[in-house]
Amino acid sequence: MPRITLEVSEELSQQLAQVGDRLPELLALSLQQPAIPAQVYRYILDFLASNPTPEQIAEFKPTPEMQERLRILLTRSNAGELTPTELKELDEYERIEHLVVMIKAGNLSYLTS
Repeated sequence: MPRITLEVSEELSQQLAQVGDRLPELLALSLQQPAIPAQVYRYILDFLASNPTPEQIAEFKPTPEMQERLRILLTRSNAGELTPTELKELDEYERIEHLVVMIKAGNLSYLTS
């Protein structure tokens, strides 16, 4: 296993000592980037936190920027040109879409009343 030597401040050294054997795990987690930009999650969470009406839920859709990014990813996917990072991004968009569909389906009874 490779060994890495770092120079850190005394304060950080003390914090790292408290982490102990979990340091490699924490470093690996800190290097992982979210599959999609944080503003996508914020957009959805802000919408849900606004206590939307059933009608607003039914009308909820991605922003134009999100729609364009998804279009690009789907085009690249169909052409077999996705990078592993883009594949993760597309998979995450699909998970979010599934969640939104489930939320909308749970509100269908309100919409038909």
